[in-house]
Amino acid sequence: MFGEKPFGVVLRDLRQQARLTIEELATASGVSVRAIGDMERGRSRVPQRRTVMALAEGLGLPAAVRDGLLAAGRAGRPTRTVAVTGTAVPPRTVRDFTGRVPQLQRLTELAERTRTGAGGSVAVVSGPPGCGKTTLALKAAADLAEEFPDGCLVVDLHGVDGAVDPGEALLKLLKALGVPDRRLRQTGTAGHAGLLRTLLSERRCLVVLDNARDDEQIRPLLPTGGRSLVLVTSRRPLTGLAEVDRLALSEMTPDEAVELLGRIVGPERADAEPDAVAKVTELCGRLPLALRVAGNWLTVRSAWTVDHLVRRLADEERRLSALSAGDVRVEAAFALSYRQLTPAAARMLRLLSLVPGPDMTAAYGASLTGTGLAEAEDVMEELVEAGLLQAVYTGRHQLHDLLRLFARARLAREDEPHEREAAEERLRAWLLETAVVAGRWYKLKYGAPPPSWQGLVPLDTADEARAWLQAEAPAWLAALRSASDKGEHTRVVETADAMEWFCDLWVFWGHWSEVYELSSRSAAALDDPDQQAFHHNMHAWALIECDHRYREAIARTAEGLNSARRAGNVPQQASALSHAAVAHRKLGEAQAATDKARTSVELYEEADDREGWLGALVTYGSSLRFLGRVEDAQTQHQRIITFLDAPDRPVSAHVAAMTRAHTTYALGLDHALLGHWPEAAHHHREAVAQFRRIDMPHMRGSALLGLAEALTELGDPQEARTCLHQVVDLGDAVDTTILTSARRLLDTLQNQ
Repeated sequence: MFGEKPFGVVLRDLRQQARLTIEELATASGVSVRAIGDMERGRSRVPQRRTVMALAEGLGLPAAVRDGLLAAGRAGRPTRTVAVTGTAVPPRTVRDFTGRVPQLQRLTELAERTRTGAGGSVAVVSGPPGCGKTTLALKAAADLAEEFPDGCLVVDLHGVDGAVDPGEALLKLLKALGVPDRRLRQTGTAGHAGLLRTLLSERRCLVVLDNARDDEQIRPLLPTGGRSLVLVTSRRPLTGLAEVDRLALSEMTPDEAVELLGRIVGPERADAEPDAVAKVTELCGRLPLALRVAGNWLTVRSAWTVDHLVRRLADEERRLSALSAGDVRVEAAFALSYRQLTPAAARMLRLLSLVPGPDMTAAYGASLTGTGLAEAEDVMEELVEAGLLQAVYTGRHQLHDLLRLFARARLAREDEPHEREAAEERLRAWLLETAVVAGRWYKLKYGAPPPSWQGLVPLDTADEARAWLQAEAPAWLAALRSASDKGEHTRVVETADAMEWFCDLWVFWGHWSEVYELSSRSAAALDDPDQQAFHHNMHAWALIECDHRYREAIARTAEGLNSARRAGNVPQQASALSHAAVAHRKLGEAQAATDKARTSVELYEEADDREGWLGALVTYGSSLRFLGRVEDAQTQHQRIITFLDAPDRPVSAHVAAMTRAHTTYALGLDHALLGHWPEAAHHHREAVAQFRRIDMPHMRGSALLGLAEALTELGDPQEARTCLHQVVDLGDAVDTTILTSARRLLDTLQNQ
């Protein structure tokens, strides 16, 4: 295309045609002004492919012209020996290689298996751009060199920037193995792959095939057996290859990342600012390439503190541009893979940057793009194959933090604002509509989704609904916040309303107070006193049960009561008083708790609201116990059991099961306070089983503690310890006060 012109002349001509100064090209490409000037004047060696690709991108070259620039670079570059004969170790080993101990151990084991002929002879190391695949392979090759006396060979296949033809790679490997030109001519091009397989089966060699493009490029280069070992690195998992060992690489562990950055900048500097070093590693997503760039900046800018770099990287809009040093740019590494995507996959990657949660399913992709689920799955699989999306486990995918920033920047650059807003609306609508349908599985008068509902995820059972709500909680909570910010008040109150009974099953999620504070604000904006009463009361519930903010909860119930009276809503008046009673009891205000609980029961009876009446009776009985009227408490609790045992009880099965479990637990507490330990143990044991059946771990923990206390009194410390260990195993699923009491009693019993 450019004849015999030197690379520097070609570069200068293209820059001038683009009407760019050297400084402007440096800004657009990330290559320094000095480096560009030296190349144009022929004062420096021709750069590596990644630098040429960065220059091409900065110039905005079309594919044909870009390929011509690459060809000019290859013509001017002295011939490289990509592999050598003999036992020389591979080039470019990294002296400060850090971590990856399990991965190195696995490759060592594979080498041992090939020595004995007991295992496969090919390992594929795959992963996203910048995760250190090449570094790992070269480190393994250097460590294992003595195991392969017939040679260690390395070929860079340039899979993402002008891939090497398989025939060319075959020829280089055969020459490196010492095959004379005469034999190569006799064998012919068609026989080179078979000749390589023969040689690798006869000898014990280690071959690193770095940066493979795809299955087609790599397949002719692989042996079918023998005692040689081939390590293939690729951004793609090369799923079409059979009978290979696979090693998926991702970001480093937190300790590995801190150690690597410390080794680059030096222990004295790292030890002086350990918190800042750890923060830099997280801002770099623990990606080795990004960590090395950050470390190089700190090494070159010796006057910088590590905290100064933290501040530079903290700005998400500038982070990727800051992670560049010389011709090494994290963004450029991502861009090489991005350019190879189909338009549909590129759009999907850009839109996935809008997902607010830590990971996603294909349903997210479908809602963002407005396509069907099957189509979204296919497109997301292309992203996985390209190494730009990580499959974390079945059905779920994850976008690396830096790739998310890259995709978000591309979204801003390539998509119109209204297209992004439309995608965000589709995602928000899908998340909240699905949350409503899932939550209503547990809400009275709803249950299963209506036949007309067509969702992207299966919600055919209550268990599926619960699993979805818990797995996607970060995303639908973020969508709820967004809806609140955008003034979508009806959508906010509808979502929070749907969670009324589900929230009892997941009390210690940690965000129910926020959910119902948002919905209370939206109800106020709608100026709907019925809605205000309900959401104030639910906010009070969350403040009591989740946050232990009892005085604040009493204030919220007062607002709920006023709204309910304005609306003439008797059940919500009763609900406000019942929640207030619980808060008073928690504060030690026994008489206030009892009075409000009794009034709540009466109001529910007046409204003939049996579901609310049952909950209020449990609260009333507990208030009586706290007041010292234990027999009266038992009477109320037994009244509930009698009601639930009636064959024609007018409440749903879910409400009945929850109420029975709570009441059985309350009876255990009643008997314990009276010193009736056999009866207390019996009721607590029943409550444990009932809470397990309805999957309420926080209440199961409370019942287990009650059972352990009763068993201790009955002289059975062994079973008591078993119960207490179960409480401890529940961890964050139970209230911290219950957990503390269980550990304290366990310590006492273990010392006996």
